[in-house]
Amino acid sequence: MNYYTIKDLETLSGIKAHTIRIWEKRYGLLEPLRTITNIRYYSDEELRKLLNVSMLVKHGYKISKVSVFEDKQIQQEVLKLNEKSLSSEGIIDQLIVSMVNFDHLNFEGILAQEIERIGFEETFMTVVFPLFEKVGIYWQIGSVFPAQEHFVSNITRQLLIRESSRFSNHQASSTVLFYLREGELHELSLLFYQYLALKAGYKTLYLGQNVPFDDLLKLEGMQKVDRVFTAFINGIEPDELNDYIQQMNAAFKRKKVFVTGAQLSLHHPQLPSNFKVVADVRAFKKYFGTLGERVS
Repeated sequence: MNYYTIKDLETLSGIKAHTIRIWEKRYGLLEPLRTITNIRYYSDEELRKLLNVSMLVKHGYKISKVSVFEDKQIQQEVLKLNEKSLSSEGIIDQLIVSMVNFDHLNFEGILAQEIERIGFEETFMTVVFPLFEKVGIYWQIGSVFPAQEHFVSNITRQLLIRESSRFSNHQASSTVLFYLREGELHELSLLFYQYLALKAGYKTLYLGQNVPFDDLLKLEGMQKVDRVFTAFINGIEPDELNDYIQQMNAAFKRKKVFVTGAQLSLHHPQLPSNFKVVADVRAFKKYFGTLGERVS
């Protein structure tokens, strides 16, 4: 069982700690345990209850009314909200509740509903990636545990792979190599860019995360690749980044190389002329376009 401080509850629910204390005192909403030094701490069950209650309150329910609901009724009211069209923020709140509950079916159901409503690409842009920005912050401050992050990462990873498999571009005239260097393990954005390349008509060679550079060199005589795409997300020293880019330039000097990631904007490395920085999806579409059209 995991335990949370009142600050964790504030961060995850968006409800101020002062308000949580009032809800405890006035309505008996939560029953925190206390350490020997009299510091409140809360269980998984209490966090789940607060997340559900905060979602209802954010959507117009009165706390005085919700506080007398049984847990089952609270869950039923949350499900009713799920059937309505909510803002992206409301959808993200629901996904966080599902993450904390490890509720695989509900998490997938919410995403499926959004994909049906606004499309696959737009769902990832307005819901999934903002969700992971929040999860990343929560993880850094210790309010989300690794198992919870892995839970949502694996669901969205499988969703991207499943959607990408719809495209059969085996006869495409241009192939894009997608990979992450050794030590880079966060591949969701890479999978999404691969999906966009497939959608645009390219053939892709996807190697995924943590690829040794020597393995890339072995590809040269085995597989024809026209373009290379990678990301620099994890922390890296400026000199190490520059050295790696020079290695890439030597290996891929006759190819177009596309790079993305926070480390580029942080360190501003000198890029060879055949390198392009992909700042966002709009830039990716500009550089890749639809295969057969004129692209940069």
